[in-house]
Amino acid sequence: MIQAYKTKASILTGTDFHEVRKKALAIYAKIKSKSKRKPHIKSAYFKKDKIFLPLFWQHLWDKEKWQERMRRLKYYASAIELIKESKFAPKSKENPNKTDEILHRFTGITKENHIFYVQIKEDKKSGRKDLISIFPDK
Repeated sequence: MIQAYKTKASILTGTDFHEVRKKALAIYAKIKSKSKRKPHIKSAYFKKDKIFLPLFWQHLWDKEKWQERMRRLKYYASAIELIKESKFAPKSKENPNKTDEILHRFTGITKENHIFYVQIKEDKKSGRKDLISIFPDK
């Protein structure tokens, strides 16, 4: 059985994409201001290793529909908290498309009891970890 981290953070509210995006970017800006180089947060599970955030924003813009972007962005605050605080082991597997990467999928539950997932990509050679995706349970 997979353990899920229960966050104190709520889903970002808003009726349109720009409203939700503005709130998510405010959280991102606060994180970005703490670092001179690439924006990152430190993960409790990975022994305070840095998890870099820019790849997530790139991945988000790859989504065709703004509804899908909004659906994922609503969980941004909860996902950041999960990465920082959760010590529960993720479901990890080798990336089927790139054998030099490991994908870690963490499960979280928001304050409102919505289940969501956070996916982190780890490069086997360098050990670099990037947040790739945040998405709610179907």
